[in-house]
Amino acid sequence: MKALTEDAIRHYREMGYIARVPAIGAAEAGAVRGRLEAFEARNGGLAGPLRQKSHLLFPWLADLVRHPGILDPVEDLIGPDILCWSSTFFIKNARDPGFVSWHQDSTYWGLEPPDVVTAWVALSPSTAVNGAMRVIPGTHALEQVPHRDTFAAENLLSRGQEVMVEVDERQAVMLELGAGDISLHHVRLIHGSDPNPSDQRRIGFAIRYIPTYVRQVAGQHDSASLVRGVDRFGNFDPEPRPDAEMSEEAVAYHAHITGQHAQILMRGTERAMRA
Repeated sequence: MKALTEDAIRHYREMGYIARVPAIGAAEAGAVRGRLEAFEARNGGLAGPLRQKSHLLFPWLADLVRHPGILDPVEDLIGPDILCWSSTFFIKNARDPGFVSWHQDSTYWGLEPPDVVTAWVALSPSTAVNGAMRVIPGTHALEQVPHRDTFAAENLLSRGQEVMVEVDERQAVMLELGAGDISLHHVRLIHGSDPNPSDQRRIGFAIRYIPTYVRQVAGQHDSASLVRGVDRFGNFDPEPRPDAEMSEEAVAYHAHITGQHAQILMRGTERAMRA
């Protein structure tokens, strides 16, 4: 074990999540947030496609997905050979109506076996006041459950997907984090979050890690970044680090890769045909 206690690992195996792990520290989280908000100020925000697989566009995020403070606890859960399959910004501005419906991450990702862990990195405090993530403990032990697509305007998920099973919200646990903390959750854990009615911005960066033996079974082409260890399987095309922030080469590559991802995530919809 590099970072987690035996009790923490047992809790993850039994409940499907770990609530609060010190990872990069408040100062480093503040530095990353500062870079993000400087980019937003120069460019009028971070447009939708740029919030996906952002580590392929910004060297400071390429460093973040390789940060030992994040990878050490992830290694304790999935082993030493680790790929970063994707990353996503979940940003709720002050008084933001955006929400995340109850869902399983595994619904449209096409990753088998489902040995996938999300490290949700808090770049600002994430609290009950500003719409922190909530989870339903133990639901990672379920098989894939049916979901319906809503494409709701305020839903932060790609398809506005939500579970088609009854969720007992009395069982929900809120994962409050300080800036620089991470939570860890299994790909099949049912989770979601409410809008942010507060004056405090909530910034989360979700990083999806997989062991190198995981395969993509829903699409013909997929890629990932080797962030630790050795890839002995070659199930994913290797991704290069960005050479500079939003460089011409990085932007072109990112557009190609996110287009491939859209075909996987939006399969069966008209949006896949337009991706």
